[in-house]
Amino acid sequence: GGTDTHVMLVDVASRGLTGKAAEAALDKAGLTVNKNAIPFDTQSPMVTSGIRLGTPALTTRGMREGEMRRVAALIAEVLAAVDDTARQQRVAAQVRELCAAFPLYPERLAA
Repeated sequence: GGTDTHVMLVDVASRGLTGKAAEAALDKAGLTVNKNAIPFDTQSPMVTSGIRLGTPALTTRGMREGEMRRVAALIAEVLAAVDDTARQQRVAAQVRELCAAFPLYPERLAA
């Protein structure tokens, strides 16, 4: 029925990626994550084999399970082709649309 923590550490090396490359590609798509070392990481701390992502920024906007699934799918789409600029732009448009549906300060919009 829930989680103990709202932070996830994801091994991207299994996809042949580095944390650094994943972080950069996701950033271009409007999805903010941090490169992060994973247990027994063989990459340097400046490159890493993983990314860290958290849900507080999403839940603060009012997003729930359905939106989390959508964000996960967008992350997977970008990581499937980290050098695909057109894909990053397409995902960035979807991220903007999702964020517009869940504004940070909805009470300001009502005023």
